[in-house]
Amino acid sequence: MVTICLLRHGETAYNADGNRYCGRTDVDLTERGIAQANRMKELLKDFTFDAIFSSPLKRAQMTAGIASGRPVDVVTDSRLIEVDFGEWEGKRPEEFQSEDPESWSKWLTDPETHRAGRTGETAKEVIDRLDDFYQELLERYEDKTVLIVGHNGVNRFFMASKLGMPLKNYRRLVQENSALTLVKLISKDEIQLLKLNA
Repeated sequence: MVTICLLRHGETAYNADGNRYCGRTDVDLTERGIAQANRMKELLKDFTFDAIFSSPLKRAQMTAGIASGRPVDVVTDSRLIEVDFGEWEGKRPEEFQSEDPESWSKWLTDPETHRAGRTGETAKEVIDRLDDFYQELLERYEDKTVLIVGHNGVNRFFMASKLGMPLKNYRRLVQENSALTLVKLISKDEIQLLKLNA
């Protein structure tokens, strides 16, 4: 079992601008995003982390460094990178939904086998890389506490999968910018969700 403080990065300009889809675009935190990460540092002050992991994108790395107070200890892992949103990248939901309603409808009903934005990842591909990461975590950090900073899409897919939800329901989980989700990873296929958006 591994105790995980699972964060979504702080606010970016894409988040602030009508929630533009920001998958692999490497954008910075806004001033508000930096303030959110500092708030998280205060919230996490009583935790002792045996490891700190982050997506390689700078918005996640910066959040991890600020929130942990240990930026030099942040280890980036490409398996934690945000979903590749394909042709939706950089667009607001209302823009791409009106441009290509068929693609959006397929994603909503079956993201496991349909690609985000036609050319991006499937949910199965996302889960496969996350499973690989979390299995390694179980093997290396048994009975330890770990901080992980990822993204809205990957974190929700991870939680939906481990809570036994159909992946098409992942959007029913909401993870706010730089808010704490506390989970215990019991096995490769199971988590206990202790806190959401603290």
